[in-house]
Amino acid sequence: MENKDKGTVVLIGNHYIVIYNFRKELIQRLVRENYRVVVLMPFTEEAEKIRELGCELIDVPVDRRGVNPFKDGKLLLRYKKILKEIKPLCVLTYTIKPNIYGGMACRFLGIPYVCTITGLGKGIEEGGIIRAVLMGMYKIALKKVRKVFFQNDDNKSLFAGKNIGGKRYALVKGSGVNLDTYALKPFPAETEPIRFAFVARIARIKGVDVFLEMAEYIKKKYPDVEFHMLGFWEEDYKERILQLHEKGIIYYHGMQSDVVSYLEKCQCLVHPSQSEGMSNACLEAAATGRAIIASDIPGCRECVEEGVTGYLHKLDDCTELIEKIEKFISLPYNERKRMGEKGRRKMEKEFSRENVIDAYMEEISVIK
Repeated sequence: MENKDKGTVVLIGNHYIVIYNFRKELIQRLVRENYRVVVLMPFTEEAEKIRELGCELIDVPVDRRGVNPFKDGKLLLRYKKILKEIKPLCVLTYTIKPNIYGGMACRFLGIPYVCTITGLGKGIEEGGIIRAVLMGMYKIALKKVRKVFFQNDDNKSLFAGKNIGGKRYALVKGSGVNLDTYALKPFPAETEPIRFAFVARIARIKGVDVFLEMAEYIKKKYPDVEFHMLGFWEEDYKERILQLHEKGIIYYHGMQSDVVSYLEKCQCLVHPSQSEGMSNACLEAAATGRAIIASDIPGCRECVEEGVTGYLHKLDDCTELIEKIEKFISLPYNERKRMGEKGRRKMEKEFSRENVIDAYMEEISVIK
């Protein structure tokens, strides 16, 4: 592919979903405005969808959960080698390892780079030595960063308190939500069962344990209520979830590319996550006109207006989650429906993806 007129922009991520699901429109905008776009990420079967957007792909495997310094050192060298050959105008990094090692590579090569903190991750959230190491690495990686985009104020405050990134910060509304892709859907009929959806990686940090405990309790008390889970396995919950699926306590649908077709059959998303930058699951469900019940944490609370578009519950508090689920079930049908409609209006007013893309394009446009 020949170079476009305005230069090359590189995006670095750790998974197909990070790039395609949440940055697709940004890539399309860059291509449309005559930038050459190159994406560095681990190849998957779905990767061709990204190439079809008009960009180039380079396979860079990333061990998302590993802490092997030898592997991570090789990742840094790989980024550095590729970027030295490409000589991009700008690099955009997303998620922890691309932020740290992609950021270090850019710093060493003198390439302008923009980092997005999409969430702190388990290592930083839990504190201790791993947190100290990661924050130290972020300080090295972001010393010369042009801009750090945060998705919530709490994450921004943590980095500011340690003077990471020279306080060259901006706040964006997560990845935003595509209001056309996630269009307002008719609310399920009053005669249908009340269905709740869980849409996330199958991992402890996404609140799987709390969700499953709640589902077992609620299903015994309200046998007609249904719980539907969508997401790919990241941790070893398979045996437990499949057992609950066989008992009819939950319905597990695996990883699905068409989330909307499942959301439209449900009245509410349940998202008991432990850590978020800004919850895309909450934004997407609200955009389709579904109520939200989520953890009262940064990255979730911004998506929910308590008692208006949904409910928040204390982190990891299954008892309070059950109370909020029962509160939703007890609402008259029209009030549950109205919650979803108000959630859609909130997304239209505050969380359009176009506004987020504009922030990135403005930052790229001033780079010479």
